[in-house]
Amino acid sequence: MVIANYYINDQIRDKEVRLIGPDGEMIGIVSGKDAQQMADDKNLDLVKISPMAKPPVCKIMDFSKFKFEQSKKEREARKKQKNVETKELWLTPNIDTNDVNIRVKRAIEFLKKGDKVKITVRFRHGREMGRTNVAYKILEDFAKTIEEYGTIEKMPKLEGRRMSMFLIPKAVKPEKKPQGQNSKEEKQDQQQ
Repeated sequence: MVIANYYINDQIRDKEVRLIGPDGEMIGIVSGKDAQQMADDKNLDLVKISPMAKPPVCKIMDFSKFKFEQSKKEREARKKQKNVETKELWLTPNIDTNDVNIRVKRAIEFLKKGDKVKITVRFRHGREMGRTNVAYKILEDFAKTIEEYGTIEKMPKLEGRRMSMFLIPKAVKPEKKPQGQNSKEEKQDQQQ
């Protein structure tokens, strides 16, 4: 909720509003002036929470406390968000198998952390552009090697002098216990 979009107190000029009390109880449809008077009597604010309703819905509340709680919720939501980064690894069409294995290990590390991985084969010379099928094979083998940890998001695509492929981490599924095998604690609980 964007706090700036709320109308409060004197900004509310509707003739009739559906009023909600400070404890959440429905008061009913009252005139805008009466609703403002009720809010003033309780030293609280009148806030329009649903302006598109017929009549608009207003609530009597402490607006500064409401703003504080909303900003607190937004901060908590931002803390829980995981920022996914895209890591890029470079290869060439004539790369050695040991170098590919090193890149595979790095890609697995990134995927385990939850990051996306962009694998790019660079064609440095004009004569390497004739080996795009080799680059496609390298990327295909790369994806097969790490299929336990990630899946292909975007298939290999040639863009100028580069062929790129995107990998995303696989979703981790919780392990299920086979039926009939209980832990020691569960067996003890069943015996008692």
